[in-house]
Amino acid sequence: MKKHQPSDTGRRSFLKTTGHLMIGFNLLPLAFCQTKGATNEIPAYPGIPLRPHVDGKLVDSWIRLDAEGFLTVLSGKQELGQGIKIALIQIAAEELDISPDRCRIINSDTGQTANEGFTAGSNSVEGSGKAIRNAAAEARRYLLAMAAEKWSTSPDSLSVTNGTIKSPKGDEISYWKLLEGKHLEGTVTGTAPTKAPRDYRYVGQSLQRDDIRKMALGEPHFVHDLRMPGMLHARVLHPPSYHAKLESLAPTAVESMPGVVKVIRDGSFLAVVAEREYQAVKAREMLKSLAVWSEVPLRPLPRELAESMTTSLGKVEEVQMSPGIAETIKSSTISLQAEYFRPYHMHASMGPSCAIALWEEELLSVWTATQGVYPIRATLADLFSLDEEKIRCIGVPGSGCYGQNGADDVSGEAALIAKKLPGRPIRLQWMRESEHQWEPYGTAMAFRLAAGMDAEGKILAWDTTLWSDSHSTRPNGRAGSFVSARHLDTPFEFRKGGFSAGSYRNGIPEYSIPAKQLQLYNFAGPLRTSSLRGLGAYANTFAMESFLDELIHRAGKDPIEFRLENLEDPRARAVLEKLAEKADWKSRQKTALNGFGIAYSRYKNSTSYFAALAEVDIDKANQTYRLKKLTGVIDSGLVINPDGLRNQCEGGMIQSASWSMLEEVRYDGNGIISENWSSYPILRMMDVPEVEVHLIDRPDTPPMGAGEAAMGPVAAAIANAIFDATGSRIRDLPLKAEKIAWNTL
Repeated sequence: MKKHQPSDTGRRSFLKTTGHLMIGFNLLPLAFCQTKGATNEIPAYPGIPLRPHVDGKLVDSWIRLDAEGFLTVLSGKQELGQGIKIALIQIAAEELDISPDRCRIINSDTGQTANEGFTAGSNSVEGSGKAIRNAAAEARRYLLAMAAEKWSTSPDSLSVTNGTIKSPKGDEISYWKLLEGKHLEGTVTGTAPTKAPRDYRYVGQSLQRDDIRKMALGEPHFVHDLRMPGMLHARVLHPPSYHAKLESLAPTAVESMPGVVKVIRDGSFLAVVAEREYQAVKAREMLKSLAVWSEVPLRPLPRELAESMTTSLGKVEEVQMSPGIAETIKSSTISLQAEYFRPYHMHASMGPSCAIALWEEELLSVWTATQGVYPIRATLADLFSLDEEKIRCIGVPGSGCYGQNGADDVSGEAALIAKKLPGRPIRLQWMRESEHQWEPYGTAMAFRLAAGMDAEGKILAWDTTLWSDSHSTRPNGRAGSFVSARHLDTPFEFRKGGFSAGSYRNGIPEYSIPAKQLQLYNFAGPLRTSSLRGLGAYANTFAMESFLDELIHRAGKDPIEFRLENLEDPRARAVLEKLAEKADWKSRQKTALNGFGIAYSRYKNSTSYFAALAEVDIDKANQTYRLKKLTGVIDSGLVINPDGLRNQCEGGMIQSASWSMLEEVRYDGNGIISENWSSYPILRMMDVPEVEVHLIDRPDTPPMGAGEAAMGPVAAAIANAIFDATGSRIRDLPLKAEKIAWNTL
């Protein structure tokens, strides 16, 4: 295949001398840049994997001044729709005093960016943002020192306007002219002074996101949109259930179908490759009709799951203990115990997972929507017993993720298929049924909570016992993490991990309670699980804040006042106080046909603060309810992009409402039943409530991740609102109307 060549040989020569061969070329990562000067053309194969400066201690591992007069930001974090690209550009542009219009960004490319692990846990701004801020500050100090030496003056006397340094005497020189072909030298020491918040011009502004514009206009943006010369299309036929094995297949009829290039069988791994996509789809349907499988029933069944979890044997993990807590609760004036349950949830990505892979001369390139290009590179190296340096993984946005959906699996499968057809790019896209049935779900969880209060409503003791499967089986160097690697003729072993911390995230109350206890039981459930937005924080907060609402009701207290009385952190109190103000809590119009619910948490007990109010209307005649409005208040420290932060909160609130009201993975002994949008309903546009988000900006504090902060509080707020309206407490998700005790109203 003909490789892509840069057209400007002079620029190429210049970039070679600086060691920045990639910057400015029309290669894939720049095709998804979101600022002026970046091309929209979908590029060809980039060729041999690069070895750029990817040492996180080097300035030019994070920012580079390229030959075209642009600043290029490099980040190992993937754009997942959370707006990280524009936020990181704002941070770099601010520290270097360069207009964001002159900035572009490359995300998640093992050939260009540093290894920042997974894009997960709402850590991108805290991690990558901090690294880029420090690198930009270091670069500014270095450049001002160069200019000061050139003009025999002090760096402190110089100013910068859009990348041009100016002296008191009227001398001017741009960053790019000053470098004259040199690259930014030096390491990131962390000692370079960063700009004071009072001087910010770009941070704190709602700059527009180009990815949203592209999606609105239908322009190429996702990995699904990539088209390459000579590209073939593939489809995989996954087994009908987890433990099914392929017994027999007569592929002749499929191989003779129009456009079919190859049928691939390796153990129970089945795939078809064709010249056109619809030909691959039709061939897969034929494969499905011909394949004969042996199957093993799934157990326990859904009706047995909660009991199976809470009665399972195993060693308890004592996360936090408080001797004598059971007696304290028993002897309290008010004591309460309740059990809660969360079912399996899907990522339910709107577009099925997709990846493109190309083998050429024992070099593998994969265009992937993974959340971790370096971890998946290590996993591919294990799959093929190949040196990691011979694999390049290029991150491209996918159509929905927030955890480990099928993006990693489809990348591994595309590489397996491409290995059989070297020299031609292989585009593999899952079918909808594969996405629903084979993605790793957010795990089911069970909770048993107990607490005791005194006569004045002061909580004296809180005891949590929870049961949970793994919250992370991400590919991180072991090929068995790819689901199809387990189906090969020589299968790779799968080792489940990721228990513990993800399970009890947000499981210990922040409230001022003298005795707190949490015990965890790891449970190996029947379905495949891994990371889903918030991990255990969503269900823990749902259970905790619902149970707290029960205690508040028993004590006859106001839901906001009670929380304020039992929270010491002034920032926690502030989000609740602002929620009460913005929602006009004390003057709310309570009727027999509506209800209001409050919930609060600080994500991970260490990052963003979030308080939520849900308002529901009930319809007694039709025995249903409607989520009318959600109001949220968030404190994420320094706000980089206000509109972006609101986007994150609004999306999280709506997704949480969908999880909480509708979603649960249905299965039986034969496998997953939830294989489409009818059998796995999600919140439709007509049912989306009014959403209102208020921000507390704290410019003098570090920015914190916000993407997962809303998930748990919204779930509990809706449950508490239903109770407020009906007096019926729903303790097991989803919060379906049929679970309300309508006959008692």
